[in-house]
Amino acid sequence: MSNLTAPEFFEAREVPLGGVRGVQVDRLLPQRELPTLGAWCFLDRFGPDVAEMVVLPHPHIGLQTVTWPLSGEIRHRDSVGSDVILRPGQLNLMTSGRGVSHSEVSAGTGPLHALQLWVALPADATDMPAAFEHHPSLPRYRDDGIDALVFMGTLGDAESPATTYTPLVGAQIDITEATVPLRSDFEYGLLVLDGVVQVAGVEVKPGPLLYLGTGRDSLAMTGPARVVLLGGEPFPDDLVMWWNFVGRGHDEIAEARADWEAGTRGRRFGTVEGHGGDRIPAPILPNLRLKPRRQPRRGT
Repeated sequence: MSNLTAPEFFEAREVPLGGVRGVQVDRLLPQRELPTLGAWCFLDRFGPDVAEMVVLPHPHIGLQTVTWPLSGEIRHRDSVGSDVILRPGQLNLMTSGRGVSHSEVSAGTGPLHALQLWVALPADATDMPAAFEHHPSLPRYRDDGIDALVFMGTLGDAESPATTYTPLVGAQIDITEATVPLRSDFEYGLLVLDGVVQVAGVEVKPGPLLYLGTGRDSLAMTGPARVVLLGGEPFPDDLVMWWNFVGRGHDEIAEARADWEAGTRGRRFGTVEGHGGDRIPAPILPNLRLKPRRQPRRGT
């Protein structure tokens, strides 16, 4: 992707999540003109007033799930044996490799507000074993007017302990007035959680994703506001994203769907304990071959 001459807004769309007992979420990635932001390929925001979330066991391939609660608590269980309560300021990172399944259910009594993100795995990491990480403590990048909690990658001198497979960053930033250090080879996006921020000559309020392009080594922002900054090296691959799967072609997705529908007869996705036989069934594949979503060559 080439540099943008001006920032660009991408509006969220409301979609249902998690079957009949799920919730409505605001989906900010992927977009037709922005299928990936670095390796970030999926961004949902739900809340701030979700009373209950029940997302039954479901599968993933080709990605990492990044769960970032802003308020409330989430119980995560998965097929590698994890059973963790996640709280604000903590990170859950699950790497699917060739296949994993998990569930997420709200815990506690307060309202839930959270971000769910996916990171696309590079081709050489898609067949690795599934893994899970829970990080209860994360580093901060602080300077005059800025306090950033870095949950993925590196910002300034703060580096998250979370495992990454491509160069990227994810950080929650409380800002009054400051300049944030960036990498000129990264593309960046900004989501305002609370407040209003002036950035790159425009006013940004909660709601849309602001795409900032590449070629910036710093970003001046004026709040007060709380924002999430996402960025990374532009992702080189065209991806097929269907349901909970990220792949490179139709046959890869169709095989994963068949393996999930095989249930206990198949070993690929394992079992999530504590749900009996409850699980989310895969939808029917469309009556056509799925094609990779082309990365637009912006500005050309």
